[in-house]
Amino acid sequence: MNDHIEHKSWFSRNWGWAVPVGGCLTLIILFFVFLGSLIFGVSELITESVPYQDAITMVNEDDYVVDILGEPIETNGIMNGNLSYKNNVGSADISIPIKGPKGEAQLYVVGTKQNDEWTYTEMYVIISETDEQIDLLGYEQDFQ
Repeated sequence: MNDHIEHKSWFSRNWGWAVPVGGCLTLIILFFVFLGSLIFGVSELITESVPYQDAITMVNEDDYVVDILGEPIETNGIMNGNLSYKNNVGSADISIPIKGPKGEAQLYVVGTKQNDEWTYTEMYVIISETDEQIDLLGYEQDFQ
């Protein structure tokens, strides 16, 4: 006489803990994907903004900053600050970490936008090693 014992599958034996754990892991993964896309989206908005582009251009055109940091000068981390637009009026108060082969610095930009024209009240670099502040505005303050 052959006794055939039917065994339950792994899922049948373990569904009580496998379903909640699998559901929780799925939610955690979705949360981190959402968080990453949110951070990437905000970072992308700042890097494509006119104040950011103007500041990076000014840094790369300033011979003194290039002598101190070296070439190429690139961003070094996450930017922070405030950037807002509404009905052709805007404001920017951002801080951008930058670096070159010779050192690191922080780039600060403060400005306002009216009628599609940005006017900067502050645009300067602070060198990390020496805390030297370098004004980038000089005589040019309006960008279009």
